[in-house]
Amino acid sequence: MAKEKLLTGVEQFFNDDDIIVSKTDLKGHLTYTNKVFLDISGYTEAEIIGKPHNIIRHPEMPRCIFKVLWDSLKSGKEIFAYVNNRTKCGDYYWVYAHVTPSWNSANEIIGYHSNRRVPDRSILDEHIIPLYTELWEEENRHANRKDGILAAEEILVNKLLQQSVAYDEYIATVGQRRRRGYR
Repeated sequence: MAKEKLLTGVEQFFNDDDIIVSKTDLKGHLTYTNKVFLDISGYTEAEIIGKPHNIIRHPEMPRCIFKVLWDSLKSGKEIFAYVNNRTKCGDYYWVYAHVTPSWNSANEIIGYHSNRRVPDRSILDEHIIPLYTELWEEENRHANRKDGILAAEEILVNKLLQQSVAYDEYIATVGQRRRRGYR
């Protein structure tokens, strides 16, 4: 079993004008990263290309969010999501990600492309972090990882149903909904 990477608890930040870019193949293995990706993650291009994108997944990031993300992408849809990533040295950084399928000329999905920007801190603190903490805790209540993911996804779906929004609408409007008193 692989040794779990150390978590430092130190948050890293990138500039508001920076865009983190990566591309993967159909299995989620990195085929391209830009300099901003390399700088914030702490990896070199030689260390990261060909590796699964989840090499930067923070262990406290709810897996059900990735299930929602992959379900959307595999159906050919783009998705926006807030994601907590881990650096090579164990620090962490938040991103607001826009992930899209990449298509070939035969209209087949051949990979995925992600652009990430600096997220709105107030949205993270007021909405995303509390939600993700609840989902992550639910996932960890279950001995079976799959059962945990499904239980957390059910919580997420029920929260969205209560607000009469789909996941993508919730993510796109969470700041606007906050001003109107929704959570």
